[in-house]
Amino acid sequence: MEFQAPMLFTDGLPAQDIGYRGASAAAAAGISYRQLDYWDRTGLVIPSIQTATGSGSQRLYAFRDILVLKLVKRLLDTGVSLQQIRLAVEQLRAAGMSDLSNTTLMSDGARVYLCTSQDEVIDLLGQGQGVFGIAVGRVLREVEATLVDFAAEEANIHDELAARRARKIS
Repeated sequence: MEFQAPMLFTDGLPAQDIGYRGASAAAAAGISYRQLDYWDRTGLVIPSIQTATGSGSQRLYAFRDILVLKLVKRLLDTGVSLQQIRLAVEQLRAAGMSDLSNTTLMSDGARVYLCTSQDEVIDLLGQGQGVFGIAVGRVLREVEATLVDFAAEEANIHDELAARRARKIS
């Protein structure tokens, strides 16, 4: 029986059955493969399509997983602790998220706040809590663009291999 990680978002993002290998997921998120491996082993971001089951097996990450990887990277880059990031990821899972384009992750450097409206962002800033924000919708579009480029590269590689095979057979 294959492990299924809990679905983080349920808002019509690209299909969950399209998987990206670990190297592609890491590159799209802007992290090292070592970070990807660590985050999987510690349960921060687990591949939802296929987990590694031993030597030679491949992890397969869904689009949603890569989006979370990139969000985690952005939060780390701004100085948020991994402990607070774990809480933010749990908060996102619990919220279920129905509209990512209007979601902003705000932080004061110590805590991460999930804001789903401009009013929440303004309230948070008014309390002196928010120092920076990450617009999830913008990160989502960046990940989409990166993965489209990867898919085009992989298609070219497969076409080239198919052409070579055809030449050898002929």
